[in-house]
Amino acid sequence: MKAGDCFKAGLHIGIGFVGIGLVIGLMLDSIGPAAKAMAENFDLNLHVVDVGWPGSSPMTWASQIALVAIPIAILVNVAMLLTRMTRVVNVDIWNIWHMTFTGALLHLATGSWMIGMAGVVIHAAFVYKLGDWFARDTRDFFELEGIAIPHGTSAIPSGPVYGANCCAGRCYHREIPGVNRIKFSADDIQRKFGPFGEPVTVGFVMGLIIGILAGYDVKGVLQLAVKTAAVMLLMPRVIKPIMDGLTPIAKQARSRLQAKFGGQEFLIGLDPALLLGHTAVVSASLIFIPLTILIAVCVPGNQVLPFGDLATIGFFVAMAVAVHRGIICSAP
Repeated sequence: MKAGDCFKAGLHIGIGFVGIGLVIGLMLDSIGPAAKAMAENFDLNLHVVDVGWPGSSPMTWASQIALVAIPIAILVNVAMLLTRMTRVVNVDIWNIWHMTFTGALLHLATGSWMIGMAGVVIHAAFVYKLGDWFARDTRDFFELEGIAIPHGTSAIPSGPVYGANCCAGRCYHREIPGVNRIKFSADDIQRKFGPFGEPVTVGFVMGLIIGILAGYDVKGVLQLAVKTAAVMLLMPRVIKPIMDGLTPIAKQARSRLQAKFGGQEFLIGLDPALLLGHTAVVSASLIFIPLTILIAVCVPGNQVLPFGDLATIGFFVAMAVAVHRGIICSAP
């Protein structure tokens, strides 16, 4: 790529990630307190507050194994590429903190440096394979050619979803009259309800529901509803500059690698933030906010209040949405 094109692509990527940060910040500032108020409003016995990735990542980088975890994760990637165990060339260095977190927990639990390092290696190898396994979904649903998402938080839920679809689809759903016809996506809602089914309106309605469950007054409910509607509108738009910048870079990187390694196909491993702009992902994220709190209440013995990651549930559900081909709710 020419220097000017590289500069333009890099600038677009930077602008896009700034936009994502602003939108996620809006969600943290609005939905986070609403979730906490929801728990207090229903007098839920959840005394331990989950800090989510905003709290976990700084603690991870401050751990004793953090300095060596990055080169170890990179070496694992290189070794797997050389042995053709993966096609993923991971350039998502920031999210190596997930692998480091696994290693740090093992190190703290056992006191063994080697066990901690083994945790980093196993986690890294696993997520690189996840990038391989779900590359087809990334390509077909999100239209990201040559891109993989080697990210445990995003890809791991897709495995159980895929398995449940296969098993339950064969065994159960055809046997339940009515249930086997349950199937709708964000596009179906929009087609059926017209302007009232548009993503912005869906976001507004979800904000109303969350605000009412949180016990807000009319002003608070409406303010939250407008903010969730804003998220539905803005998230796809702030993703676009990233896509405009990454597409030429990814194509160039793949072509150079393929030329150097005899035509071997490679996938560029990137952050799952790329997936957050899809309407179905944003819709599923908003739906899962109250559902996550409901699950926390229903799990026997649980005392953890989901808080820090409620605004970033999109990272957890994005690949599962792709496995479902954008179907938000359906019979298995």
